[in-house]
Amino acid sequence: MRTFRCHARVASVLCCASLALAAAPSATAAPSATAAPSASYASARAGLPAGDGWASAEGGTTGGAKADKAHTFTVTNRAELAKALAGGDTAPRLIYVKGTIDANTDDSGKPLSCADYATDGYGLDAYLAAYDPATWGDAQPSGPQEDARAASAAVQATRVKLAVPSNTTIAGAGRDARLLGASLQVTGADNVIIRNLTFEDAYDCFPAWDPTDGAEGAWNSEYDNLVVYGSTHVWVDHNTFTDGRRPDSAQPRYYGQLYQQHDGELDVVRGADLVTASWNVFADHDKTLMIGNSDSAGATDRGKLRVTLHHNVFKNIVERAPRVRFGKVDAYNNHYIAPADGYVYSWGVGVESQLYAEANALTLPGTVDRAKVIKQWKGTALTEENNYVNGKPVDLLAVHNAGVPAEQLGDDAGWTPTLRTRVDAPRAVPGIVDGRAGAGRL
Repeated sequence: MRTFRCHARVASVLCCASLALAAAPSATAAPSATAAPSASYASARAGLPAGDGWASAEGGTTGGAKADKAHTFTVTNRAELAKALAGGDTAPRLIYVKGTIDANTDDSGKPLSCADYATDGYGLDAYLAAYDPATWGDAQPSGPQEDARAASAAVQATRVKLAVPSNTTIAGAGRDARLLGASLQVTGADNVIIRNLTFEDAYDCFPAWDPTDGAEGAWNSEYDNLVVYGSTHVWVDHNTFTDGRRPDSAQPRYYGQLYQQHDGELDVVRGADLVTASWNVFADHDKTLMIGNSDSAGATDRGKLRVTLHHNVFKNIVERAPRVRFGKVDAYNNHYIAPADGYVYSWGVGVESQLYAEANALTLPGTVDRAKVIKQWKGTALTEENNYVNGKPVDLLAVHNAGVPAEQLGDDAGWTPTLRTRVDAPRAVPGIVDGRAGAGRL
């Protein structure tokens, strides 16, 4: 037996100029190479403790803990951050983020609006007129406005996507470090740590209409706050992920569907492996955390996508907390606080997934059907045990199988997690996690 220790319609994208995507400081200076300026920065040099989830396996995760002075930076704007991430070598580097860094700025620090990115004659009104299902039908958009949308999106991508190299730690300095509108891309890297940052509003100016997505079509956007793509040994700790100033609930509907301008908050995809996400807050979002992004990606994902999720808060999350394909995912001691309206599911059991959900706490309002906490997405089984709902133990798998007869799931994920440093009693999880998870709480 396991033991527990308590411990109003937007008329055109071009009007986004009025939103201004928030100002940032001048970006004329290079990032400063500096030693840690105060003791409050010391935790940024810490590596992942032994036994702390999948990222501790097979050599562990140290990030930039051993960075020398020449590879230690304090950055205050996008230009400095981009420069600190560049360089081409794989020497350990440690990057302290101070204050708010707005990714939607030019190299001088001038804020960039959606109008600044629009090119080749793109306009939302023109796009909506061109591809209205009433006249265009259900074919994929093509032609001048779709080409212009794609070209405009490519311009924005050059600003908001920032690649993170191997042997890097990016850590917030103090309690208020924030990446606004940024999408960190940990692609083909090894040994990366991301800590103590608020990721806010990774906002796509140019969503694409897909008339074949679902029964009635859907708007799709780019820019997850953080993407782990084909990378290994990644620790994501004490961060806050939020749509912040631009919630999906405030967005308009076009063609009857939500004009979705955010993608995920954290995605682990395309052969990524050995990831631990701990003590984070994922808040106020729709499609939040995806592990494995395609049913057809077995060639890259089978045997990979090993991820641990522990002591995280999922607050007002609509779905994907997480949705899993292929991977062995250990989700324990997380607190799920479901929204009263619009909730879809938390644990998505996808193709060949091996999700182990244990000792979690769920706070569900009366409007939420407990049978919907689990969702079958072509998966066959998960291990679900000792999870509490509103302070009481509930066999959520049995409730799901009884309440959704068309989605029967077995009760054995086929493995038992061992890489855990502590497991708290699920009844105690809200009290432990809510006050300690997220940015500014290291």
